[in-house]
Amino acid sequence: MFRLLTFLIWLAAPALHAGSAAGGSPAVAGAAEFQAAFADWDGERFAHAGSLFRQATVEEPDNPTNFYWLGVTEFHRMLQLLSRPGHATAAADAQEAAVQALTRAVKLDPHQSESHALLGTIYGMRIGEHWFRAVYLGLRVMAQEDAALADGATNPRVRYLLGTGEYYTAGRAADWRKALGTLLLAEQYFEAEAARPPAPLEPRWGRSSCRTFIGLTYEKLGDRARAADYFRRALAEHPADHLARAGLDRVAGANPEDHQP
Repeated sequence: MFRLLTFLIWLAAPALHAGSAAGGSPAVAGAAEFQAAFADWDGERFAHAGSLFRQATVEEPDNPTNFYWLGVTEFHRMLQLLSRPGHATAAADAQEAAVQALTRAVKLDPHQSESHALLGTIYGMRIGEHWFRAVYLGLRVMAQEDAALADGATNPRVRYLLGTGEYYTAGRAADWRKALGTLLLAEQYFEAEAARPPAPLEPRWGRSSCRTFIGLTYEKLGDRARAADYFRRALAEHPADHLARAGLDRVAGANPEDHQP
């Protein structure tokens, strides 16, 4: 379903309830560590964030927000491992840990739209290029996407994840235009979200990578100027985004000014 080879490097999740963790809790520390890990694309820091969220789930086993964050962190740790040769087994373990955490989150709170969206994304990745898996995993993907939209239609990470799925399953211009519409809608929701201060443990990641995928979609549609603009905007927010950097190298040519974030 998803063309897995490129997707392994990036992706990158309803607005969540803040949860009961107070300042200084392992969950709050884990969220800070996750942000630092994401900024530097640092596998060790993702692992440390995961250990903090795992501690939080032990201390508050009925708090869905802690399980959501554990799932998000393990998901990104998986992507980071897959971007490094020779770490496929560890990445598979991280993926399974993400599924278990996110499944627990939606059992505790069925309205966790970002958890549903991430579960749908992982199931899509498991289909990958093995189309026979779509027979039994395709229904899971659709069920999770439907659940995500039921409570998170205006959630930027939900729309972003759905848009990346549309991008990777696209095979013609009309499909990429549909993906572009979803990603541009996600961008609008990201901008609206950024206009208000976050609640404790409320996620605020995904905007830069959404812009990366907007750039990739414009590139597929042959609009190199808009693609370059979005790659530069993504890099201005997240300089470690090597997918955006590679995209800018492709569409900007030899003009060094076009490579400045």
